Amino acid sequence: MEDAATKSPPTGTVDPITLQIQWSRLIAMMDEVDIALVRTSFSTIVGETRDFAVILLDRHARSIAQSQLSSPAFTCSLPSATRTMLQEYPPETLRPGDVLLTNDPWICHGHLPDFYVVVPIFCAGRLSGYVATAAHISDIGGRLDEFDARDVYEEGLRIPPSMLYEGGRRNEQLFRIIEANIRYPRMVLGDVDAIVGAANVGAERLCELVRDYGADAMDALADGILDRSEAAMRSAIARIPAGTYVGTTDCDGYRIPTHIRIAVTVEGDHVVLDYDGTSPQRSDASVNCVLNVTHAHSIYALKCALVPDLPNNEGLFRPIRTVATPGSIVNAQFPAPVKTRSKTSYHIHNAIYAALAPVLPGVQAGSGSFWSIKCFGTDADGLPFAVHVLPNGGRGAVDGLDGSPTVAFPGNGTITPAEIIENGAPLLVLERSLRTDSGGPGRSRGGLGQTIRLAVRDGHTVKMTIRPDKIRFPAPGLSGGLAGAPGELLHDDAPMALEPFTFTPGHVVTLRLPGGGGFGDPRERPAAAVEDDVRQGFVSAAAAAAHYGRGRAEAAD
Repeated sequence: MEDAATKSPPTGTVDPITLQIQWSRLIAMMDEVDIALVRTSFSTIVGETRDFAVILLDRHARSIAQSQLSSPAFTCSLPSATRTMLQEYPPETLRPGDVLLTNDPWICHGHLPDFYVVVPIFCAGRLSGYVATAAHISDIGGRLDEFDARDVYEEGLRIPPSMLYEGGRRNEQLFRIIEANIRYPRMVLGDVDAIVGAANVGAERLCELVRDYGADAMDALADGILDRSEAAMRSAIARIPAGTYVGTTDCDGYRIPTHIRIAVTVEGDHVVLDYDGTSPQRSDASVNCVLNVTHAHSIYALKCALVPDLPNNEGLFRPIRTVATPGSIVNAQFPAPVKTRSKTSYHIHNAIYAALAPVLPGVQAGSGSFWSIKCFGTDADGLPFAVHVLPNGGRGAVDGLDGSPTVAFPGNGTITPAEIIENGAPLLVLERSLRTDSGGPGRSRGGLGQTIRLAVRDGHTVKMTIRPDKIRFPAPGLSGGLAGAPGELLHDDAPMALEPFTFTPGHVVTLRLPGGGGFGDPRERPAAAVEDDVRQGFVSAAAAAAHYGRGRAEAAD
């Protein structure tokens, strides 16, 4: 799959200084949209864990800017999803006040909770661009469990491309359909209204820019951003020796492991990513990925390794093509179950980086990824509550830089604070601490995972689902680095089943999130760094002796 945006004819050029000023202004605009959405959202999954992205597209529906804290893979799939929606609602038929919506996994980002909302922007009566938002909503109906759906129909409400607002008026029938099929209508519909309101902030700011510089200048700016970004990506690719590089990784999957194989072919200044040989799609587990998710995670992995400092936009995607066999777990065909597609998609970068490690020094060892915790029930007033928590494991190391603790990759979500968890649900956060020895040993050490212990307040019960990862297959190391510690999920110190359960007082749930993988031979790690790790409690003296050399451990001890 290669989703190359249709390029408009050049409308002029922008000098580098003016382009940088205007480009920075676009990013600041989207940061303002981001902040507005966080502050007006109703749910923890949007307002606290930040599982969303906001991007600006030009009038040709090409992405040119995003907020700096946007969830990265969303920003890779939003442009193509927007153009698919515009096939149903062509730009020439749109008018001020229209808002488009879909959550179709094969159009959007691979599972039903992701709402894609597109707001056309009209400046001085002319269509000037779009604000597109992807946000994970609190509920979309369907099964409560995470893994056992047999097709997408069991997983909730699927909405085809639709008019959410038409000429500024709500599509009341669509709102009623959504409300009738979800468990937490106040949170979900509140977030939808927050998305539209925040997008309108972006529309105002874009029209201010158009008034300052003119519509033609906006076209030239978009072309300048996309063409310069494409050139930078092509230049970075061209520095990789031509050839085909193969990488593999295995991940937990569900009940049986998932195998991901990739052949990365570098041809001049473009790349083809071929996933032939990857596990087939599953009809008994919702760990399947649609191709646009695979493409997005592939693009982002390469972007981070090749042009990490360049603001994300669609020009970076042009030299990259993704190929996967229809019916494989990374190109699942409708109506495959896809709810927990992150159990596959969050491992794609490990295969890519394993393939490129011999020729690309900037790649990263495996990361601990995120886990998902959903807490729901009825509060003292008889109203439903729902709290989402997405804690992170340790990030993988790169050459010359230790991995960060409890920072996920390839996502960038944040954990819901303990105070919000305890205020939104009758839970107690007994512990959040770094896991000693969880970071994979290496010349650069993997980031530490964390331990989280939860209990229920007396007189209450909470329904919960937990989706762990990297319990069987920990985050891999690279270039001689060792894997991070695997995760563990315990109920009263015994392994838990992966299914919804009722959490009652007197019991404790413990999550031990995995550490990131190490990079390089551990025995090449500087003695001072090992001593500091032991002193701070990141590495035990015993582990230092085992992995980094006895003499260094004794010095540290």
